[in-house]
Amino acid sequence: MATERSATFDLSRVDWQRLALPPLGLIAVIALWHAACVGLDIQVSVLPRPALVLEAAIKRWDLLLSEGWVTLKETIYGFLLALVFGIPLAVAVANSRVLNLTFYPLLIALQSVPKVALAPILLVWLGIGIESKLAIAWLVAFFPIVVDTAAGLQSTPRELLELARSLRASPWQIFWKVQFPAALPFIMTGSKVAVTLAVIGAVIGEFVGSSEGLGYLLLSATSQINTPLAFASLFALAILGIVAYLAVVLVERLLAPLLPPTTRH
Repeated sequence: MATERSATFDLSRVDWQRLALPPLGLIAVIALWHAACVGLDIQVSVLPRPALVLEAAIKRWDLLLSEGWVTLKETIYGFLLALVFGIPLAVAVANSRVLNLTFYPLLIALQSVPKVALAPILLVWLGIGIESKLAIAWLVAFFPIVVDTAAGLQSTPRELLELARSLRASPWQIFWKVQFPAALPFIMTGSKVAVTLAVIGAVIGEFVGSSEGLGYLLLSATSQINTPLAFASLFALAILGIVAYLAVVLVERLLAPLLPPTTRH
């Protein structure tokens, strides 16, 4: 009886709307898409029917998988570079007024420059290999990491910092025991934004100059008027972005014991 009650209780706590509504929304969009293609008699070269896109995805699944793996590697490496360089810079900017005044305007200026405009320059510097795609993905993902991490570090309660100093904690102990846990929710929020932007950065690099990746496949399919394959590439990019986002969410769940109690889910 106890087991049955526990199972019933767990089921009652499941958020069925969160589980059911996204698939229903996707089904509704696909139904409207199909109805528009049929009702308006849209040519396949302009907008293929969902069935044709699914057929192209099934026929060329191996190509989508291999090219998607290339884009995924570019995304992950660029995102990790943004973390490696972004978090230390955010720590320096948050803890030094001089560095804040020196580098923060430069970061804002760099962020305001369209990355599409930088892509040809990076292509000349780094070539058409994976290095130029990593650089663009890094540039796109870098700013959210720095801004959110710096905001988290600066939002550390002052009374906690004063308490740590009164206990004669070293600067490293203050950072690791006080500032970092307070900033961790902000870091994870910035990471969620950054990892999806890294996908965009990788695709921009593939658009400008590449011989592989989903961005290259999309351009190739479009140039050959193979619209179903182009749409299949778009859906593969969407799936890749969702997978990358969910990976960051999983890391956030694993780090939940380090989060402040008010931010835990």
